[in-house]
Amino acid sequence: MATESSNASSFALAAYDGAVVIDGCAGWDDPYGDPNEVRFTSRAIAEARESGETACTLTINKAGNDPDVWDVSIRKIAEVDEMISVNSDVMLKATAVADIHRAKAEKKIAAFYHVQDTALVGSDLDRVAVLKGLGVRIMQLTYNIRNLSGDGGLEPDNAGLSRLGHATIARIEQEKLLLDLSHAGPRTTAEAIAAATRPMTISHTGCRALNDNPRSVWDSELKACADKGGVVGIYWMPFLVANRPPTSADLLRHMSHALSVCGEDHVAIGTDGLLLKTKINDEILASRKKRYEQRVAQGIAAPGEGPDVFNILVDWDTHMRFRLLAVGLAAAGWNARQIEKVLGGNLMRLYAETWGA
Repeated sequence: MATESSNASSFALAAYDGAVVIDGCAGWDDPYGDPNEVRFTSRAIAEARESGETACTLTINKAGNDPDVWDVSIRKIAEVDEMISVNSDVMLKATAVADIHRAKAEKKIAAFYHVQDTALVGSDLDRVAVLKGLGVRIMQLTYNIRNLSGDGGLEPDNAGLSRLGHATIARIEQEKLLLDLSHAGPRTTAEAIAAATRPMTISHTGCRALNDNPRSVWDSELKACADKGGVVGIYWMPFLVANRPPTSADLLRHMSHALSVCGEDHVAIGTDGLLLKTKINDEILASRKKRYEQRVAQGIAAPGEGPDVFNILVDWDTHMRFRLLAVGLAAAGWNARQIEKVLGGNLMRLYAETWGA
């Protein structure tokens, strides 16, 4: 990698405010207000604007094979619609790249809806069109365990893509939605990339060559995604490293490895975390423990998860995390062009190719 430290530092420190910053897999929480209150607090709004984030994806479905996944997900869409409507001064529901430009101009965050499992679709592929009509723009094929489309990353048989999985990918592409292969098993990932006719994403993952965890992907999968024009988002999750909380150094190591394997046009951000500082107290820890136990019972908890494990980097748990990322990448030798692409340029290109302007 060529080192242009002066240009990179200049970008990181001066041009960040002008950059498009996209988190390709995110969540939202206001840590300062009443959790039952839909309206964001003034502090949360101020920090969201100060963060520099331009767009993110919000997961709107319940994952897993429970019989209620469709109904719960439809209710979740309605809840997120309401949240965005009530907070329209800081967030907008996005369905096209033009909404990212609008959000940047209006100092808002464009939120794209993301489904992290096709179990809610099953064999009724017309539901893909229904979800598109409700605003969904990204569809993930599997979530850790087996569904009718294929095997997730925790399935020991690694059986790959089913015939229905092939048909599901074809319908996702027909509807001009973005195919996401996060959480998939290695064989499912490889076969889905081969089956796809359009670029895809692995929106939130890590480099398995650096830490052998089933939630990450091998170099062969990273390269196959990139070779087809896709974009890989690196997550800010416990799976970056074994046996301790991850730090920014671990993230930068994974991002630089992905850059070397995929090339600068195919790496992005996919934190699978929250924008604002994570709130941790006894009530939240109790809720976290309960949720972890539910995930274990469902068989969807990956190695590295735990009752007190949060999706954070311990030294970058702040709403200014993406500015810190830009500075960190600069210090690691990334040049200004590479930083701009990874912050949001690569996902802008992918989204435009998938959805249009």
